[in-house]
Amino acid sequence: MYWIIFIGIALISWIVQSRFKSKFKKYSEFPLASGLSGAEIAQKMLHENGIHDVQVLVANDGQLSDHYNPGNKTVNLSQEVYYGRSVAAAAVAAHECGHAVQHATAYSWLQFRSAMVPVVSVASRLTSWVLLAGVLLMAFAQNPWILAVGVGALFLTTLFSFITLPVEFDASNRALAWLNTANVTHSKEEHDGAKDALKWAAMTYVVAALSALVTLLYYAYILFAKRD
Repeated sequence: MYWIIFIGIALISWIVQSRFKSKFKKYSEFPLASGLSGAEIAQKMLHENGIHDVQVLVANDGQLSDHYNPGNKTVNLSQEVYYGRSVAAAAVAAHECGHAVQHATAYSWLQFRSAMVPVVSVASRLTSWVLLAGVLLMAFAQNPWILAVGVGALFLTTLFSFITLPVEFDASNRALAWLNTANVTHSKEEHDGAKDALKWAAMTYVVAALSALVTLLYYAYILFAKRD
């Protein structure tokens, strides 16, 4: 039963990722009437929100590597977004600046997520090996403790995935509202395109969270079913 669910989630994930990439490609070819680049849009949004201590940098980590780093207060944009003058570049640049605005305004979900990062980083590196060792010990020695530790670590990473959702949705909402009020997306077509691109980006996080939850339930079932 669980394998059917796993396959279903994997298929949905592939569909969503493919859809997102196709949407990003489509709107990357949709020129912005304002002619502003992603870097210029990011700087404009930061300044109009009273943020002057965040740098906008070009990242060299490949496509869709855009992110905000609260540790050193940098908005890192991939080359196609930093230099791009498209609806997609505008949407992504504004979204990442939405995270900077969250940081500046002490948005509670972002603070909670940031506080979890050190613990989740350790948990995510160890989870796979601990779960494997735990399943083997349960099968051959009937010892549940290692698996219990693995399930606990998996719970933390799953919780982190769900906490990420309001952070990402809020950043997109801030981005779309600002793009509209700042008149960066001049037409309804531009605004709708930015909204569509960010919607599919958000869907990738939703699928990742659901996948994490299914995995957690699977290993929790193994743990408690064997103990019973």
